[in-house]
Amino acid sequence: MEYVITGAIAALLMPPGNLPVLIAFALFAARRSPRLFRGILVAGLAAMYALSIPAVSSRLLASLEPRPADPGADRSGEAIVVLGGGAYIGAPEYGGDTVNTHTLVRLRYGAHLRRVLGKPVLVSGGTHRGGATSEALAMRRVLTREFGVPVRWIEDASSNTLANARGSARLLEEAGIRRVYLVTHAFHMPRARYAFESVGLEVIPAPTAFTTRPTVAALDFLPTGQALFNASWFFHEVMGIGWYHLRVALGR
Repeated sequence: MEYVITGAIAALLMPPGNLPVLIAFALFAARRSPRLFRGILVAGLAAMYALSIPAVSSRLLASLEPRPADPGADRSGEAIVVLGGGAYIGAPEYGGDTVNTHTLVRLRYGAHLRRVLGKPVLVSGGTHRGGATSEALAMRRVLTREFGVPVRWIEDASSNTLANARGSARLLEEAGIRRVYLVTHAFHMPRARYAFESVGLEVIPAPTAFTTRPTVAALDFLPTGQALFNASWFFHEVMGIGWYHLRVALGR
């Protein structure tokens, strides 16, 4: 239930879900002050345009990302933790649930680290709504069958990053492990690292899929659906970081 409530609130606060809220507020203001209505309308359209162009949204997302570094240079980690990034429910070409593209990107980098470091692997991710297989089980299947990487631990009861951290910490604590390489998207790393450190684990960041835009082109100022999607991810992460700090402070 908490996942549904927080997801609904986040959807209304992030673009494009906040557009109906803005329109409703503008219509309310129009009854009282046409000047205020015009101001809200212009500001809303300008913000939507800015968030819809790669020149802005890619830089917002990149602002969350840590500086690129080679986690393989630090051999002090004891395990590799790969966080799930979503599932592809009922994939017809695979005959059932499997990982989505976000998760596949993380698994590929986790497999790379396993080959470089030789450390044991933990995968983390619960069952998505409508799914028959947990994300973690699908992740293990891909790692073992397609990348030839063994998986030692499966955390498959979580529905968010903080739950990933708490479930993973319990499994790792039983094995006497405290220091881990944490694999996730670069823009997700600040929230993920905070979650894992909040449960007492030491984190060596192992981010992947950085937002790279080496040059700015004229097309970067034209609105695209992907740019708006990236802006939505930015606000999702910012709100998530604040929410996790509040939950940890309240002991929830």
